[in-house]
Amino acid sequence: MLRIYVIMQQKDTEKVGSEKLIKVLPRAAERLRYLLNKKGIVGGALRLSVVGGGCSGLQYKMELTDTSNPKDIVVTSNGVKIFVDPRSALYISGSELDYSDDLQKGGFKVLNPNATSTCSCGESFSV
Repeated sequence: MLRIYVIMQQKDTEKVGSEKLIKVLPRAAERLRYLLNKKGIVGGALRLSVVGGGCSGLQYKMELTDTSNPKDIVVTSNGVKIFVDPRSALYISGSELDYSDDLQKGGFKVLNPNATSTCSCGESFSV
């Protein structure tokens, strides 16, 4: 059963979500701050979305940005912002974003309790 944990409040034009939608773990927050600073994106965020593709049917798309889209849900966790569109929120609700600098499987990882299966490469999932 897919549960959506979004507590929203309107803040000007932003929809504010809680860490129940997605929580950024400390290593991921540190790495995001480093990347945003390196790229000179002041007040920026990570845009996280779910798109079709990969061997399991869905995959995550991540990009650094300095602006939210009008319908985005903005989550602040561990001092960094995450922008999530409402459709993607259905798939990632309750997830955690982590980071590892492991040589083989390093990078950002979404720990998603809604994923019923993942591919062997770990790049896609299904719900």
